[in-house]
This record gives sequence, C-alpha cells and structure tokens, in this order.
Amino acid sequence: MAQKILIADDDPTILKIEEYNLKKAGYDVITAVDGRDALRKIEEEKPQLIVLDVMMPGIDGYEVCRKVKSDRLKSHIPIIMLTVKKEVEDKIKGFKIGADDYLIKPFHPQELVARIEANLRQVEHDIQANPLTKLPGNISIENKINEKIGGKRKFSVLYLDLDNFKAFNDIYGYRRGDEVIKLTARIIVKAVETSGNSDDFIGHIGGDDFIVITTPEKVDAICK
Repeated sequence: MAQKILIADDDPTILKIEEYNLKKAGYDVITAVDGRDALRKIEEEKPQLIVLDVMMPGIDGYEVCRKVKSDRLKSHIPIIMLTVKKEVEDKIKGFKIGADDYLIKPFHPQELVARIEANLRQVEHDIQANPLTKLPGNISIENKINEKIGGKRKFSVLYLDLDNFKAFNDIYGYRRGDEVIKLTARIIVKAVETSGNSDDFIGHIGGDDFIVITTPEKVDAICK
C-alpha cells in the first residue's frame, strides 16, 4: 500500500506540481488549500508525512505544525516546511515547534521527493528501534531472521540475557537498571565489532534480552 502524504499550500500551481511529482514517485497524495483544511484532513486521512507551506491564510504552517506536534497521537508524523523565507530565524522557529525538515522555494521536485524518502526512512527506523538502546527492535529482528531463513545459508542466533536483572532493578531502581542495559548493549556491539563479521545483526528484544545473528564459526569468539 502506498504511503500517504498530505501537502498543504495556498498556491494552486505549486500544489498541482507537488501533487503530480509525488504521485509519480508512488505516493498516495492528499492536498489541502490552507491551514484549516490541512488540520481537518490530517485528522481524517492520517497521513504518514506532511508537507506544509509556511505562509497560508488563516492558520499558517507554523500553527499547523505546532498543533500536530503537540498531539501525542500525531507527534510522530514528520513535517517538512516549505517557505520563500531564507532568514535563519524563520527556520529556527519552525524547528523549535517540531518541524523535521525545511525546503526553501523555489526547489526542485526531486529534492522534495528525496527529503520525503529520507524522513520516512528515519521514522521507520525510530519505530522499529528499541527506545533505550536504539538497537533494532522486534520487528527488525523478525524480518532479519526470516531473511536469513529464506537465504538457505547456515547462520547462528545468540540469545543473550542478564542473570538476576529483575533483582538488580528491584534493589537499585529502574534508572540504574537502564544504565546497565545500555552498558550491556555497548559491550555486545563491541564484541561483535571485534570478533564477528561486518554484516552481523544485533537486536534488542526488550529488557535485558538481546539477539545476535552471525555465522557459526564466529559464535564462540563473540560469546567469550
């Protein structure tokens, strides 16, 4: 299913150009002619990314951005701001209220497509990564194991956890426990970098449980 992009601009010519190029790139495009229209369609359509013109009548792009980013259920949606303004202060204002990217008009349509692709990749990574260690999470782990199974080549999976971690958490608290988890992640990464292959996979299932996918001949060295 195509990813849904909402673009809001009060200039109909620019809106048509953006819509044409994004549809050509394979996106499902929703258009809005001003800030109020954008907010309504964001609520109805639930886009994966929003492209906002800053200068729109009524509710401007900054206010739309602020409203979206202050909503817990929508704050993860990346927002690219479009403006003719070149002043640093205007960019800073946008970033402070949560904008993820900025493009100065006029811009090449291919650059907009590239920026959209980059922001969507970042969101996908953030969703799949463990929030504490930033290592790939369960979705990525499952995908990688399925990929290895489909590859028909021998591989090894190391399932790593800490003994008595719950007791440590109970005594010293979750903040200290989180530091132990992050230290464990760094140790595993270092071990794989030192003793594994350059393309070995490291994942964080959650809590004190980690996964390493490597080749059979590297298992003992990594474990030691």
